[in-house]
Amino acid sequence: MADEVARALNVPLDVLVVRKVGLPGQPELAIGAIASGDIVVHEPSTAMEFPQLARDFEGLAKIQRRELKRRERVYRCGLAPLDLKGRTVVLVDDGLATGCTMLAAVHAARAAGAAAIVAAAPVASPQAAQLLKSEVDNIVILETPERLSAISEWYARFEQIGDTEVCRLLELNRRAREGLPASGDEHRYAGSEMVK
Repeated sequence: MADEVARALNVPLDVLVVRKVGLPGQPELAIGAIASGDIVVHEPSTAMEFPQLARDFEGLAKIQRRELKRRERVYRCGLAPLDLKGRTVVLVDDGLATGCTMLAAVHAARAAGAAAIVAAAPVASPQAAQLLKSEVDNIVILETPERLSAISEWYARFEQIGDTEVCRLLELNRRAREGLPASGDEHRYAGSEMVK
């Protein structure tokens, strides 16, 4: 999703790695999220519904921190993240159910010095959109259905994108920004298609 936005806007593409902390037994239901820079966000309504999770949250987050660090290492390939100081940053997600992961990304971008933040997603729950409105400078959401049970329901195809494809897209963007020719691997990822 972010690759398409970066191409359309002709801007640099980077990753801001965020990991959802999921409800045990229902990992797709966020009880919080973590992001690079020791950012931690707790999902307030889930915490109220499941107070025992407050005790378990740190253990669950620790597992996600290992994966966050692994992805940072793999995606960066030894390169530093883009310098966000004083920049307008567009944070893109495939959809916002609780808004926790985007909120963690917003906090991480602010901590990195972003001057303005735009949150963008094709679909979001009304609660997620509301949560983010006060946290960002602008929000772009195409659809806010009254009931949103799963982001995947809004896609004809919703395969997970793997590390290799993330690295390839980042490399293609870097090469294009530096005016270098593509590496020869020009096939485009077509794993997810938004439907209305």
